[in-house]
Amino acid sequence: MTLPFTKRLPGTPYRLVWFSEIQWDFLSTRKQRILGRFPENWRILFIEPYALGRKHHWIPVKRGRVWVVSVPFLKTVPFRIGRLLDNPLLRLLVSLPGIVLMLFWVTLLGFSPSERIIGLSNAYWGRVAAFLSCRLRFYDANDDHLAFPGTPQWLEGYLKTYLSSVQLLFSVSPELTARLPVPSGVRCIELGNGVEFTHFATPARLIPVGLSSLNRPILGYAGAMDWIDTALVAATAREWPDYSIVLIGPAYERDWWKNQAIINTMPNVHYVGKVDYRELPAWIQHFDLALMPLLRNELKGVSHPNKLYEYSATGVPVLSMNYCSAVERAGDVVHVAASLEEFVRMVPEALADQRREARQAFARQHSWDVLTATMVQELQNAYEEHFI
Repeated sequence: MTLPFTKRLPGTPYRLVWFSEIQWDFLSTRKQRILGRFPENWRILFIEPYALGRKHHWIPVKRGRVWVVSVPFLKTVPFRIGRLLDNPLLRLLVSLPGIVLMLFWVTLLGFSPSERIIGLSNAYWGRVAAFLSCRLRFYDANDDHLAFPGTPQWLEGYLKTYLSSVQLLFSVSPELTARLPVPSGVRCIELGNGVEFTHFATPARLIPVGLSSLNRPILGYAGAMDWIDTALVAATAREWPDYSIVLIGPAYERDWWKNQAIINTMPNVHYVGKVDYRELPAWIQHFDLALMPLLRNELKGVSHPNKLYEYSATGVPVLSMNYCSAVERAGDVVHVAASLEEFVRMVPEALADQRREARQAFARQHSWDVLTATMVQELQNAYEEHFI
């Protein structure tokens, strides 16, 4: 529920509790890039999920001005054990420890209900977050979470419950907004993804050791592994056996690389794993061609890839599958393929692309600073409009 009308005292910081579907230190996403840029008069608590085999923050840690704490919740329950959680009572019992731990840290860190804003990108917290007292509530739609493989049927109800309580919705694409059951009267703002332009455009001094010994040209991908089209990667590697294909980034799936029999035995395909965000520009800058061999499916079709702008900021040529509208709109500066065969065939053409300055100018238009300023202004306007 939202609290009764009360005037906000001058100088009182805004307090935001954000329920995230991804861990802060696992993968650099829009959440870290945007929240890290919030003004000094904001205090932020980032509640991240538990994930087996990864580092956790059971005791809150600071990331800039953002508090980060790990809380186990429903998303982390292995649904392969059966449909036991379809039972609402059992689901409540399983949820209780996480709810209690969340409330403990929210209270201890001073995010009181009389002042706080609730932000959500993890639909599994939807029902709980919908009933937490707050001054303002919003949803950040960065993916169609109901389209993820293995999503339980009851999650749709959690998302609907939360959306029925929000005043604002931020979305990465109009296609995603159209899929969501947003009540009339909710202000919807399309807020795509962006880039730290200087971070990626500033020339790196040294070539990463992992690239220095590979055959050129190097065709590289940097991002989460779970969404790449491995059949497309394999077809590219077979067609261009003298080229090196490098895959950089973490995977949500445990032992992802071991399970990729179609590519993990190919001599010109190399999986590096996760690279620190600070080092990522050096890797991309030394690609001869940056690849976006992403799956074309219901989930990725509504996405907005920040790697499109990170690649472009480095100036490196880009070749992508046409899997979402953001890629299609970038056709003036990147090469976009409509099929597997076309993607493979376009590699030499894309390698020869000399439009470096045009790509970098395109990337400059998608700054995280601009996107953050938009989100902050919308949140503050809504806060003042509704409660002062």
